Formats: sequence, C-alpha cells, structure tokens
Amino acid sequence: MQPMDVDIHSSSSCRNSIAFRTNLLNTGVPSTYNLQLPSSHSTTATTSRSGEEESVSLLTESVSPMPDTGLLGHDSVLQPVDDTIPLIQSASGPAATQHSGLSTSVTLEATLPRCGSFNNAGLVPASVSGTMPASSVPTLASKPQQNQSSCNRLVYSSERHPQQSLEVMNCLRRNRELCDVVLLVDGREVFTHRVVLASCSAYFRAMFTGELAESRQTEVTLYDLDGDAVETLIDFCYTSQITVEESNVQNLLPAACLLQLTEVQDVCCEFLKRQLDPSNCLGIRAFADTHACRGLLRVADRFTQLNFLDVVESEEFLLLPVKQLMDILSSDELNVRTEEQVYRAVMRWIHHNLSERRRHLAHLLQHVRLPLLSPKFLVGTVGADLLVRSDERCRDLVDEAKNYLLLPQERPLMQGPRTKPRKPVQSGELLFAVGGWCSGDAIASAEHYDPQTHEWHLVAPMHKRRCGVGVGVVNDLLYAVGGHDGQSYLNSVERYDPHTNQWSSDIAPTSTCRTSVGVAVLNGFMYAVGGQDGVSCLSFVERYDPVSNKWAKVGIVSSMASRRLGVGVAVLNGQLYAVGGSDGQQPLSSVEHYDPRVGTWHRVSCMGTRRKHLGVAVYNGLIYAVGGRDEVTELSSAECFDPRTRSWSPVVAMTSRRSGVGLAVVNNQLIAIGGFDGATYLKTVEIYDPDSNCWRLRGSMNSRRLGGGVGVVRLSSSPWNSGNTSSSGLRDVTEGPGKSLPGGPLLVPPGLAISMTSATSGPALTNQLSSSLASSVIVTASNSSGCPPIPGISSLAASLTSNPGTSATSSLSARQPFNGTFLF
Repeated sequence: MQPMDVDIHSSSSCRNSIAFRTNLLNTGVPSTYNLQLPSSHSTTATTSRSGEEESVSLLTESVSPMPDTGLLGHDSVLQPVDDTIPLIQSASGPAATQHSGLSTSVTLEATLPRCGSFNNAGLVPASVSGTMPASSVPTLASKPQQNQSSCNRLVYSSERHPQQSLEVMNCLRRNRELCDVVLLVDGREVFTHRVVLASCSAYFRAMFTGELAESRQTEVTLYDLDGDAVETLIDFCYTSQITVEESNVQNLLPAACLLQLTEVQDVCCEFLKRQLDPSNCLGIRAFADTHACRGLLRVADRFTQLNFLDVVESEEFLLLPVKQLMDILSSDELNVRTEEQVYRAVMRWIHHNLSERRRHLAHLLQHVRLPLLSPKFLVGTVGADLLVRSDERCRDLVDEAKNYLLLPQERPLMQGPRTKPRKPVQSGELLFAVGGWCSGDAIASAEHYDPQTHEWHLVAPMHKRRCGVGVGVVNDLLYAVGGHDGQSYLNSVERYDPHTNQWSSDIAPTSTCRTSVGVAVLNGFMYAVGGQDGVSCLSFVERYDPVSNKWAKVGIVSSMASRRLGVGVAVLNGQLYAVGGSDGQQPLSSVEHYDPRVGTWHRVSCMGTRRKHLGVAVYNGLIYAVGGRDEVTELSSAECFDPRTRSWSPVVAMTSRRSGVGLAVVNNQLIAIGGFDGATYLKTVEIYDPDSNCWRLRGSMNSRRLGGGVGVVRLSSSPWNSGNTSSSGLRDVTEGPGKSLPGGPLLVPPGLAISMTSATSGPALTNQLSSSLASSVIVTASNSSGCPPIPGISSLAASLTSNPGTSATSSLSARQPFNGTFLF
C-alpha cells in the first residue's frame, strides 16, 4: 500500500495550514490516529463524526523551542497501519502552529469522508502514523486535491503521440504524399510540408504566412546552400535528430543560420568548440565571425590568447590577414612570459612572405611592447635587425623604447599602451554557490569563490529562487536544476555562463518537479538523482543531454534501489554514486552506484552514520561525505569511501555542524560551505587539510545558505575580463570624482561610467542605467542602528550612465535608514 506523503515546511509565520483528506472505503467504526513524534513531544488525538464525515484532531507539544530550519530535513509520511484500508488524499482542513515561550504546539485536523456502501464485517479501523523531527516548527502542506467524482472520468496524456505524429508525417514526406511545397536547392527537389517547416523555422514561418510571393508558390528556390545540408536540416524538422561531424559542419552551420534553425546553430557551435585546437582555432574564429556566432567567436578568441605560443607555430597563423594579427597582438591577455615571444611571432609572420609583408612591419611593431623588452634583446636583436633598421618608423619605435629604459625618472611622462604590462590569461577554477534557504525563504542569489584571492564575489542572481537545488557543470557552464522556491516545487532548469555573467532559462525542464535532488555529470550527461516532487520521495533518475537539450525518458536510466531525498552524489572511476539521503521516513546510511555500461544500480558498503542533506565530493580518489543530519541532530562528522577496499573510514569532524552543506573540490582543496548547525544558517567556509587531518575556517560567503547548490567551473580567464576589473568581473570603484561609498564598494558591470558623490540634501539613491543592460547594479552600505555608520554622509546619490549615452532612470528612496544590499 502506498503511504500518504505530507511535506513539512517550517515558517517564521505563527499560523500555518495543512490540507489533506482520506477516503475510507469502509466505515461504521470510529477510527484511531497516532502522530508519532520524538520523545520530547506529547500527543493527544480526538475523533468525531458528523453525518457522513469523520474528523480527527491531533495536538502535539514540545518542551523546547524548535528553530526554523527551512525546507530541508523534514520528512513526514502519514501511512495507514492496516493495508486493507486504502487512503486517497484530496480535500483540505485547517491547522495552526503556535509559539508560546519554550513550548510549541501543532494542531492538526483532518476530515475523512465515507464513500459508498460496503460490508464492514472483518475490516479493521484505519490507523495513521507519521514522523516529525523535533528540530523544526513545521507546517503540513497538502498535495493536489482529488475530487471524489474523479472515479467517473479518466484523463489520459500520451507521451508517444508527438513522436508518433512526426514519424507519420515523415513517412508521408518520403512517399511524397500530402506534400504542399517543393524546395529547389543545389539542383535537387526536396518535398515537404509547409506546416512542419513553419513550426521549426522562423524563416519559413515568415515566408509562408506573410505576403511574400513564396507563400502562394508550390516551388521555392533556395540559393547558395548545400543540398545535402538542407536535406539534413529538413530531416531534423521531422525527426528532431541530427548528426554533426567534421564532414558536414561547415555546410550545416551556414544553412542553419539562414533558415533560422537556432537549435542546429547551437549544436554546430558546440561541436566546433569541442574541436578547438591550436592548429585550427584561428580558422574556427574566422568561421564564427563570418556567421555571427558570437559565443563561438568569444571562446575561440580566449583559446587563442591562452595558447598563443602554440598557435604561432600553426600554418593558420602564417596565413592570417594583417588586421586580425594586429587584433591578436593588441590584446592585454596574451599568454606570454615576455615581449620577446611576441616580437618573434611578428617576425615569423613577416618572413613567411617577406616581399609582400615587410611594409606591415611598422604597424605590427606598434603592438609589440618594445619598452618592456630587456635592454640586451632590444639593442642586440631588435635594433640590429636589417628590416627594422631600414624602416624609419621602426627605428622611431626602437628609440622610444630605449629612452624608456635609459630614463627611469621620465617614465611617468612616457606611459602609454606600449608600456602597459600584459595580464596573461590564466587557467583556474572558481567555486560557485547558488540559491539556498536564508531568513525564512528561498533565495536566488549566486556568488563565486576565487581560490587565488580567497574572496567571494556576487554574480548575477538566478531568475527563480531555489532551495534544495541541484547543480552540475557541463562544458564550463553551470546548471541549476529544480529546487523549491518557497511556495512550490520546481522542474525548471537554468544555465549560467560565467563569461557573460548571465543566466539562461531556455533549458529543457526535468520530467517531474524535484527538490533536495542530487546532480552529477558523467560522460558528458548530467544526471538528476532522487529528490522529492511534493508527493513522495523519488528513486528514479533521469539524464540531460546538453547537445540536444533533452532529458532522457524514464526507463533509459534505471531507478535506484532506495528512494532518496537530500542525497549526495559523486562520480568516481566512471561510476555514479548515490550516498545517503532519506527515504521519507528516516535518514539512510546506504550507498549505491550506477554503471552506465550496463545501466543498473548496485549496493556498496554503507556509511558509518546515517546522513541526509549531506555534502559529497571526490577528493584524491576517495569519496568524502560530510555533515548532514541523522535521526536526532545536525552533524559535523565526516567519513570517506575508498573504492579499492570498498569501505568507509572516519575523517576528522568539521569545526561546525552542517546540514544542507555544500561540498566541492577547487584547485585541489576540499571546501565545505554554508548549511545549518541546528540554530543558525551558516555562511562560513572551511577547508580540509589532509596533511594535518584538520578543517580550517577560511572566510565567509556574502549570504547565509542552507541547501544551496555548489559547482566548480574551470575558466581560461577571469570572467567578464574588461578594463580594470576584479576577479568577479565587477569594477570596484574606490576612487575618482566624489567619494567612494563607505561601508562597501559600488560594483557595476563593465561598460558603465560611475560617479559617486556625498550630499547633504536630496536624500534619494538614484540610478541611471542603460535599458539595454540586463546585469544588476549592486550598492552595499549601511547606516541603520547597530550597523557601521557612514561618516559625513547624510544621503547618497549615484549616477550611472551607459557609455553610448542611452539611459533609463529608476530610483530608490533612501529617506529612511537603510542597511544591506540594494539591487536595481
């Protein structure tokens, strides 16, 4: 018999509500209900009958205050003891949670209507039991209602219908049946259906629904497109499948761009990103530029900068147009140790076609930072080169560099682009913390930790608030999966690009809502493991293909042996591990792993401690499981699994208890962030030192986070690197006209001009921001009681305008004392 699940949510509100009703298929005898609580609670229950309905009221009291722990850690299941009495949840009834000193009471009322006429002989009264942790002030939230009349109707939704319809239409196309348009391309005829083309392509939709002549023609000619590419794209419209490979990508991408098949464009660009190599990155960059693929262009540029010394040795480098070569040489981010390497690259390009290219030498040397060369190389190599000596403009550049080196006292007056040291692109990792629960609600904020500076920086927030969110990283893009927004369970997915500091919502949703879900990446696929959907704990797993932007149908990936919410997941040696969690009734110590080669789950050794809402990560070939919550309290303990011995061993405990903790490895450091210690939401961070076998506190996040997601992105450079930026990509305005903002910097997206002034009147915080910019402007300050004051400033005024000059104005009143972070 299936249990009736009841979600328990805590809330800062003193009144909450519950909605559930059961349908008893027997009646005539008073029913008894028990709500099983920890020993610190007392429970009383009463039943009453009025006409055809039976009601039950339960009152529970605790002897100690119970802190608000958010949405995590509360797994309550009401289940009949006697399997002969089916329970069907439907209607609603009130409940209240009251706070009074050191005691807490929960009153639960339910109405149980009787249905039909049955012989009661031999039937046992129903008994409902449930569990509720003592560490929370809960609200019992109902599941969707089912009307009693639902037995008289059946609503059916076919998963097969869309695919089957396309298959039939494709068969009709291949048989040239019911086709109403013929595409003439590259000397061939392609029979097809207007409605299918219009549904997939904005190009064809405009052609067939507008006033163009083609809308009335039965034959349409497509010029300058490859016939095979067009047929492949038409196949995609009917089958939703396409194969991109080296032999067809150069024809597919232009055709997809013209026909506005954006999905295929994205797939082609993703394929080319994966093909980037020092020998072809310049060609891919030119291809991306020709077809306005901005994302691919940006990635190719960064790859070229990072691998400049290898790119210089390629054949493509020698064939570069001079303008593109100058663009590369002018970059501040070339990954070179000295300017000698840049000079030698220029001379290699010149000598490849000396007679034609020697006239470009002076223009190219303007982008070589000659004043930063060593005196020996400048005089002995550059100054002695016959090509340089034969060109007056080149000699002037050498003389300028000599003066800079010989007259150090004059250097402040000689600063310019050629005296500015480059800032080479550095590869590295950033740890991102996303969403979570704080101050009684789910949050949307996100931030990243830079292990080089040990600092946390806010980034763009998600579009939705998400607690219990799962996070995975595919191709250095961070995905936030599911969660709970404080009111409802989510199946939506968002994707974050650290290079643009933007979230995208055009990601396919999971097949069901999932919160407290585990997410991991294996063999290029992202797996969503377990969680709960608002009705029950989940055991099934689905996987996401970032190329096709689809989640696999249920059944392709087999279900786990146990239902698991608050599960920790990790990938080790090509296996996906699901560690701990809760089955809805109690925390688990069990562990199982999934082998993608055979598609099945297998049990492995159990942990030494039951844990739900734990942190899990792979570090030095071992799986670490830290924190979480057992049946009684939040945990600080940790343990690790060795796949060679297939056993768990204890690890020294963290400095704090942490349930809903995030755990990740960044730059070979095991880092635990946030969580809940039983009394406080945490923003502290601690790092494990395996040599000394201890945890050390290392700073704090900007936000407290319980049940937030964590992910590590490897970058070829700092994101949003433009101008004088911090590692967060946001300019830190600490000097300039007027006063900088005491109590915190003004952080703005690159491309904005900033002016901060103090004021004695007009107490309003005003923001003029280009309407085309999507990034948030963040002002951090405080002047409320108990917070650091802002000396000498009675009010604030900020003026933000975009460089092009087009701006829109919005304002926020600051007449009352304020504190914290303001987002515009």
